[in-house]
Amino acid sequence: MTASVALLGGSYDPVHNGHVALGAHFATLLQVDQLRVIPAGQPWQKATLKATPAQRAAMVALAFTGLALPVTVDEQEIARSEQGLPTYTIDTLRALRAELGPDCSLAFLMGADQLQRLNTWRDWQSLFDFAHICVATRPGFALDSASLPEAVAAEFSRRLGTPDQIRNTPHGLTYLAQDLAVDISATAIRAALQRGDQACSLIPPLVLDYIEQHNLYKS
Repeated sequence: MTASVALLGGSYDPVHNGHVALGAHFATLLQVDQLRVIPAGQPWQKATLKATPAQRAAMVALAFTGLALPVTVDEQEIARSEQGLPTYTIDTLRALRAELGPDCSLAFLMGADQLQRLNTWRDWQSLFDFAHICVATRPGFALDSASLPEAVAAEFSRRLGTPDQIRNTPHGLTYLAQDLAVDISATAIRAALQRGDQACSLIPPLVLDYIEQHNLYKS
């Protein structure tokens, strides 16, 4: 059987239950052998992050503790950023394909909000040369020009595959899971933490403990 790895990138400032649910959902659906969680260095589309790269990587490791499959925190994007290099998903996928070989199934996971901006990513159409793209969204989300840029809707639609096809081919397919909307806002979570709001049930308990111990997001 083909080896299968799910890839979940993000700034994780902080990591929250939506990230964990997204990774766990697709890990089960695709029966992957490993989930790689990839904290961004300094994403070019975002302002300066609040937590340090080391803190964000540590929070990710805590958040995904307990999942019933191997989880690896992949810090390659942080390493590139520390060398003054930009963080682009296409570079990460190229590196992972070189590491894991031509036959491994790579499934890059994202939420619908990222899919709606996919045409702004560097070399976005080349992403399919290295991985599948799997998206979680709410019921009723449509692959049309009303919901997505026209080019993204067309590309995603023509590549639709089944979980079994994705599990057993290296790259190039898409999948839309319409039963897992991830609408948690890291910005709203940081605001709640700054207010001292302890109703942060959206954050894994171990991560909340870490945030409190390191006095993060207080200002």
